[in-house]
Amino acid sequence: MSSGEVLLLAFLIGVIAGLRALTAPAAVAYGAHKGWLSLGGTHFSWMGSIFAVLFFVVLAIAELVADQLPSTPARTKPTGLIPRILFGALCGTCVAIAGGGSLAAGAILGIVGAIVGAFGGYQMRTGLVRALKVPDFVIACLEDLVAIGGGLLIVSRF
Repeated sequence: MSSGEVLLLAFLIGVIAGLRALTAPAAVAYGAHKGWLSLGGTHFSWMGSIFAVLFFVVLAIAELVADQLPSTPARTKPTGLIPRILFGALCGTCVAIAGGGSLAAGAILGIVGAIVGAFGGYQMRTGLVRALKVPDFVIACLEDLVAIGGGLLIVSRF
């Protein structure tokens, strides 16, 4: 895999973090556990542990449920955006390292991807709800599927 492809995947896993903050680390942990992402011998080898997989998957499921609640803060506000940025950095770094890329470039691209995913995802979701005249729940579920499927597709490319 070329360095450009690795950096693109680091950006894209950041986009997934922007859509669903905890889906990206759940996908990365699962990919590392399955051996798709080679993180052994790095500071991020813990992401491949069964504990990390279970921890992030449980939190990701809780996030998918919480996203449907009207009291959930907007992803573009600091309480929603900061975790997306942090998990984007973590996941971008893991993807970059697994592909033999730069830790710093992976973190930066993961952050940029998370910001793009958060704001772009918000615009897409609200735009589709208005355009299709469907309840937000319908588009939110589609967004969940995109985040889960996209995350697994990204981590399985290695």
